[in-house]
Amino acid sequence: MEAKQKPASSECSLTKKDCCSNEQLVVDGQDNLKLSFDKLNKEQQILVATFIYSYINLFTEQETDNTSFRDYSPPPLVRDVQVLDQTFLI
Repeated sequence: MEAKQKPASSECSLTKKDCCSNEQLVVDGQDNLKLSFDKLNKEQQILVATFIYSYINLFTEQETDNTSFRDYSPPPLVRDVQVLDQTFLI
């Protein structure tokens, strides 16, 4: 005696649904996005110029010559302070 299988109902389907669709979404954009510096108002021009100036100066090396101790000679070493305080770099 063979047991008859019940037909699969539509709720309990084991087939995998297709995850892709054949639809294509196209969005039209603007082709003329060039803005000239002349079309900006005065405040916007100042903002852009200040931003560019400060951004460029981030990457320039500023040479500072510290000459405040040029004529100063260090005091003579009377005692070895590291030995007195028992502080050593390891």
